[in-house]
Amino acid sequence: MTEQMQRVHVIGSGPNGMAAAITMARAGRKVDVYEAEAQAGGGARTMELTLPGFLHDFGSAVHPMAASSPVFQSLPLERHGLRWIHGSAPLAHPLDDGSAVILERDLNDAEAALGHDDGRAWRKMVEPLVKRWREFTSDALGPVARIPRHPLLMARFGIFAFQPAQTLERSMFAGERASALFAGLAAHSFLSFDEPLSSAVGLVIGAAAHAVGWPIPQGGSQAITDALVAHLRELGGEVHPGRRIAALDELDAPDALTLCDVTPRQLMAMAGNRLKHGYRRSLNRFRYGPGVFKIDYALAQPIPWRAPECSRAISVHLGGTMEEIAQSEFAVNHGSVAERPFLIVAQPSLFDRTRAPEGKHVAWVYCHVPNGSDMDMTSRIETQLERFAPGFRDCVMARRVWSPAGLESMDANLVGGDINGGELSLRQFFFRPALGNYATGTRNLYLCSSSTPPGGGVHGMCGYHAARRVLRDSAG
Repeated sequence: MTEQMQRVHVIGSGPNGMAAAITMARAGRKVDVYEAEAQAGGGARTMELTLPGFLHDFGSAVHPMAASSPVFQSLPLERHGLRWIHGSAPLAHPLDDGSAVILERDLNDAEAALGHDDGRAWRKMVEPLVKRWREFTSDALGPVARIPRHPLLMARFGIFAFQPAQTLERSMFAGERASALFAGLAAHSFLSFDEPLSSAVGLVIGAAAHAVGWPIPQGGSQAITDALVAHLRELGGEVHPGRRIAALDELDAPDALTLCDVTPRQLMAMAGNRLKHGYRRSLNRFRYGPGVFKIDYALAQPIPWRAPECSRAISVHLGGTMEEIAQSEFAVNHGSVAERPFLIVAQPSLFDRTRAPEGKHVAWVYCHVPNGSDMDMTSRIETQLERFAPGFRDCVMARRVWSPAGLESMDANLVGGDINGGELSLRQFFFRPALGNYATGTRNLYLCSSSTPPGGGVHGMCGYHAARRVLRDSAG
């Protein structure tokens, strides 16, 4: 093998780019990672976005899939400072009657909290995944085009996962509380609840609540990135922040092995005529999903929830009933927004006092919007917050508002505000972004972003599988 072939370029330092880089470095390759922004991490960055001393997660905040990731679990990230923090419950979902549905960490407690019939239904859906979580994640976070190692487990999951969320909810739950809880989980798919696969993400992260919890890294999501960067450097690799690669020819060895932690749009711009016509045509057909409108808050006090049990959880879903959340997601997937949008809220400083000055707090809130939407959702978001936490606006010291365009300006992978690297449609479940998944059809050029299987989430598995594909190809 030549010196040039031993060198590896990775473009992008998000979790997938870093996982690809580490996998290649562990195989003995000399790896350089190029990051366009001044701070490594992509969607896993933590910054002072409002006031000094208030540490906000730019992208991801709560990390059940990072805690589940087979590749992250195989790395000495704790030795490099990564510490996981849990709330006393993974998730709270307040309702208009002043109470909240709590998804408890212990499955027995969760069953009891949801009531006899709905609790049994919840257990029926998730218990097989919880009991065999390591086996399940090894398949669920693997490449799509392969025979699963645990086919019966995956088949059972598929029976539930491929159903539209509204179909599964009607067949499983009788009560409003369990239905609302499931709706909030299913909304993480970004799909309308009448579409296939809209149940899948909710089942996975719901089961994760019992298997590994929904933790945050102490100090913010940057701690994940910093640990990955430190381990790569320990292996002899290097990260070059502030080095934007607009075209592959800018690399000092443009024909070396290159893995791109970018989405199809950026890959086409970087690679130019290196991409074959058929592959470029497939990339042009790739569909991005809905975007998000996000607000980071610096708060003078904790969020004043009407249901005080919401303070037990780092993550809170706001949206009321199943019907209301379904309406919100249907609107987004048909080009509009609901008057009462579904919100995902994170309140990390309740459990991590490093995130804000003494007595103060941070909050992270977003809703879904059509891709590229320019509608200002601030008023609707804060009206929803006031609905479940009266007096919220009085707590706000400062806010930083992010439209889809604003998010994309900070991370080019967030095309139109899409945080999942592409729509989770049936076609893109199997062909993401094209038939070859990681291989582009161009020699020495591979894609390793969340636009490849298994898709979005801070787990690094897209990068890991892409690197394993590179190693297999280069060995042949």
